[in-house]
Amino acid sequence: MTTQQPLENMLHDIRKKALKRVDKKPPRELAASWSGDDLLYSGPGRTIFIVLPTPGCAWALSGSGGCSMCSYIADSPLEEVSTEELVEIFKQQLQRQIENQELAGPTAIKIFVSGSFLNEEEIPPQARQEIFRIINAYNDVEEVVVESRPEYVTEDIIRDCCQLIPEKIFEVAMGLESASDEIRLSRINKGFTREDFENAMQIINLVKSDFKVQGKVYLLVKPVLTSEKEAIEDGVRSAQYAAERGVGRIAFCPSTIHKGTLMEVLWRRGSYQPPWIWSTLEIIRRVRESVEIPVIMDTAGFGTRRGPYNCKKCNSKLKNLIIESNINQTIPLEIECECKPKWEADVKFSEVTRSTTNLVKNR
Repeated sequence: MTTQQPLENMLHDIRKKALKRVDKKPPRELAASWSGDDLLYSGPGRTIFIVLPTPGCAWALSGSGGCSMCSYIADSPLEEVSTEELVEIFKQQLQRQIENQELAGPTAIKIFVSGSFLNEEEIPPQARQEIFRIINAYNDVEEVVVESRPEYVTEDIIRDCCQLIPEKIFEVAMGLESASDEIRLSRINKGFTREDFENAMQIINLVKSDFKVQGKVYLLVKPVLTSEKEAIEDGVRSAQYAAERGVGRIAFCPSTIHKGTLMEVLWRRGSYQPPWIWSTLEIIRRVRESVEIPVIMDTAGFGTRRGPYNCKKCNSKLKNLIIESNINQTIPLEIECECKPKWEADVKFSEVTRSTTNLVKNR
């Protein structure tokens, strides 16, 4: 795994300052859950999302400073959480969602942590195993989805998880972000290469012969130091690359401005803007024409000051259009708005208008 990156020292300083401002809370106060309509492998269904408090992302807490757009470490207790407490928190959050809406019909459970669910320093093996045993008792749960960096994907751990939920789909979602090593390492500071990701996918594809296991990737739309045109092209290429490596699903994550990140520093200086919503639509259209697996475009933050934007006249309309296309996996209809020519000009001339901000000065 590559760890020495050009942004490393700067990101470490930004992260260190951000962590000093974190209002530490006990683990139970940091747990959360919600549910909503979603697209499962079997079709439309319901997903229950559960956020578990863990010590925090090992990469963000390392000398690397973590990724240039991510602040999830701020939602961690930054201390060890016992197996007993993690399991009890999971039970409480799952029961809360079942009480809100009876568990009936195709359901997925997605477990989020601030780092990697498969990192046994964050989620002890005993906690992971007990959580999976609890889930396995619910027949309507068809899928279990966790997130992990690729270096924690080992054959032993994947098989251990699958054996506990043998009739359910087990999906490992990895933040590939971009198929480009240059973008992932030098602009996002992700700390792993395509080779690392491909090794993880080889393990997942190997275990597919025995269990219902899938790989999934998150792709970041418009990292820092990336033009609007490059963001579109990289998004399309990255989706095609991920599909070729055997992932089962792709989720695009358009950039939103998180506090305490390099992305926020550049945004406050006027040197970065999240992508246009038009750009996310362009990516979805082109990817759905060239990739056969399910592709989702996340709409969190659309139309907000810190998220993807168009104009007030079309923000909500296009957001709803994308949400509908996520469920139906259709190619969104062509829509016109008076702001569209501005986006077209931005794409056309974005290579000319790149920022010249000094990244080091006054950080």
